This record gives sequence, structure tokens and C-alpha cells, in this order.
Amino acid sequence: MFVLVEMVDTVRIPPWSFHRQLNDAIAEELNKKLANKVVYNVGLCICLYDITKLEDSYIFPGDGASHTKVHFRYVVFHPFLDAILVGKIKGCSAEGVHVSLGFFDDIIIPPESLQQPAKFDDAEQVWMWEYETDEGTHDLYMDQGEEIRFRVVDEVFLDTSPTGPSTEKEAPSAAGSTAPPAAVEDTTPQKEAPYTLIGSVSEPGLGLLSWWNS
Repeated sequence: MFVLVEMVDTVRIPPWSFHRQLNDAIAEELNKKLANKVVYNVGLCICLYDITKLEDSYIFPGDGASHTKVHFRYVVFHPFLDAILVGKIKGCSAEGVHVSLGFFDDIIIPPESLQQPAKFDDAEQVWMWEYETDEGTHDLYMDQGEEIRFRVVDEVFLDTSPTGPSTEKEAPSAAGSTAPPAAVEDTTPQKEAPYTLIGSVSEPGLGLLSWWNS
């Protein structure tokens, strides 16, 4: 679930931190920059593990800070595919069951990956497993806050780096035109998760812990 990733970065230390030990100042700057951030195709950065190499530091003209190339290892959350994890249900929607690990919330179990047959209750906004027994069918609800065991079956990285301004320009209106301006569409971009895990509970032993404990 957690891996050590070797990284290289150039760290800027401002002059007012020169009195500190270089390793301590660099560790603080690296954690400020990376902790709780998603690195594309790497995973969710948790904390600095260690610094393996410091190269020479330089001070550039016009900038009183020092710049040091640093080789280091960082603890990253990046579970391998087919890993079995236990989280809590954060909520349900028509898209599936949303799961949280406490420190990571972007986990979804789509409807086709639930125990089948599954049904979504629009009124309660909850998924249920229609469990068949000799006595008939029992609806096993997947309520918010319940602990759930799931298998990681896929991961999705999304590059959320900022993009430049749009190059589209409005066409000039004809001289003397009195036509009303066209309605402006709401182009506010929706916030998307940079790293999403896709889970599955469609096999024995997976799903709510209470299903298998009782």
C-alpha cells in the first residue's frame, strides 16, 4: 500500500533559514512542497523518508537563497492492483459506492463491481445487495460509515496541471448591429480528483465486514 519512491529535486532555502541545519531546512521544504500532494503516475505523497545525497549549493545573482539539488526517498501511497484494503463508506450515488481510507477519499466501487444482484435506493441514496437465501431475499444495505473490504482493480491518474488562457477570441460584431449579445455559458471547470482508485467487492469475503462476521 505504501512504497518508497526515489526522487530528485532542487530545493530553495531562503536566507532566514541559513542558521538551521541544512538537512532540517531541506526536509521542511520538501514536505511543504510534496506532503499530501499527488504526483502524476506516482501516487499520493505522505512524508519524507530520508535524504540520500546532497549536491553542491549555489546562490544565483539577484536571489539571496541557496539552491541545492537533493536526492531523497519519499513515502507514497500507491497500492498495487489486486491489493485488498479496508475503508469506510463515505456515501453512495448512482455512480457507485464512495469509500474513504481516512487520509485518502478518492475511491469508488462502480455498480457492476458490487455483490450481485445489487440495487440502488434513490430515496435513501444507498446501494444494497439483494442476498438470496432459502427463506427468500434479504436486502443488505451499504450504509454510510460502515467498514468495507474491497479489492483494488484499477487506478486513474489525471493531469490537473494548470493550463494557459484560452486562445479563442470573440468574432467582431458587424457595424451598427443591434443584436443582443449571446448568452455566456458557465465554463467554470469542475474540480476533478488527480488520483482515483477503482475498487471491487464482487467476490466472496469482500464487502461490508458485518456481512461476513455475522
